[in-house]
Amino acid sequence: MPASHSLGIALRRATIATVLAAAVIGATVWPSAAQAPKKDKDDGTFQTAAPYAILIDADTGTVLFEKNADKLNPPASMSKLMTVEVVMHALKEGRIKLDDEFTVSEHAWRKGGAPSGGSAMFAAINSKVSVENLLRGVMIASGNDACIALAEGLAGTEDAFAEMMNKRAKELGLTQSHFSNPTGLHEPDHLMTMRELAKLAQHIQRTYPELYKIYSEREITWNKVRQQNRNPLLAMGIGADGMKTGFTKEAGYGLVGSAVQNGLRLIVVVNGFKSMKERADEGRKLLEWGFRGFEARPLFAAGETVGEAKLFGGARGHVPLVGAEAIRLLVPRNAAEKLSAKVVYSGPVRAPVTKGQPIGTLKVSRGESVVLEVPLQAGEDVREGNLPQRAFDAVGELVINVFRAGVDRL
Repeated sequence: MPASHSLGIALRRATIATVLAAAVIGATVWPSAAQAPKKDKDDGTFQTAAPYAILIDADTGTVLFEKNADKLNPPASMSKLMTVEVVMHALKEGRIKLDDEFTVSEHAWRKGGAPSGGSAMFAAINSKVSVENLLRGVMIASGNDACIALAEGLAGTEDAFAEMMNKRAKELGLTQSHFSNPTGLHEPDHLMTMRELAKLAQHIQRTYPELYKIYSEREITWNKVRQQNRNPLLAMGIGADGMKTGFTKEAGYGLVGSAVQNGLRLIVVVNGFKSMKERADEGRKLLEWGFRGFEARPLFAAGETVGEAKLFGGARGHVPLVGAEAIRLLVPRNAAEKLSAKVVYSGPVRAPVTKGQPIGTLKVSRGESVVLEVPLQAGEDVREGNLPQRAFDAVGELVINVFRAGVDRL
């Protein structure tokens, strides 16, 4: 059974403290994410009224602020990000096209349309609407009728579409989220975390950049009904261009927002507010604090060796690990902040190894909170070793396994 190896990495850039190199054989247990340090120009603390919140750098995923970010809670219409992702994924795979038309069934009309009293695109009963316009109905007007029409058109029923949502969520690494419907209307087991909402928002921006632009459209008119985009951040002049609000009695008021300033994109997710105003004010406050208080610092250039992974049966004993792109981290401006970093992989890695082969992950921590995770890959090819080399590695691994077994019995 391969062991999980954790290697300490010495980061000598900017304000990042040097960490001792170490190799640990055996299972590596990572602490749960803790609230990141909070800075403010007045009294050294940053406070938000949000019961649940997270702020991340969209490029690297660096966590700038978090509060109860891993606690499951009802996401309301913010979960429509998952509805949209499933549809966009089907478009990318060619299973549907933007000009395909889906029928707005009586069920979609009654449960999600004009008669429902909730957010709606106001599509007419039994009308046919293109996938592109239904997406606009969801992304701009938060239309429940549009969500149900997309679900029925793609999967046949809401329940079948919810199964697709859950399957796709697992593929994207959203391991805690669970979806019961495409609309976000309250059901007890329809739950997400702020961290996974932020991760989903980041994925949509990266994977579907052209379709993402729909989130920034200020209004939609359908069936002679004109509606403004529900995202309050768009009109604030802070560079916002997405993404989704949400409200149910059980969830409170929530928001997934994204904005760009001077080439830096941030994603904020908040939930649990008692009013729309509080939601808008706190969302803006978090974004402006992030833009004002952080700057990017380089850690490793593209192709620069981050660490090494131990090999089994190779012509060499180790393989260098690199990132696919340059690795950078957002850090507080003018602050000597101590960070630690580790490379985590399952090893020893069996040879042969091909350059570009995924091997492990670089994890950078601020205190006990992991603020950055970057996939690492083999920096070069390593062929399989000759018979004596493979035999030597086999004996070494046998000795280690015997030692592990002895420790486990203690």
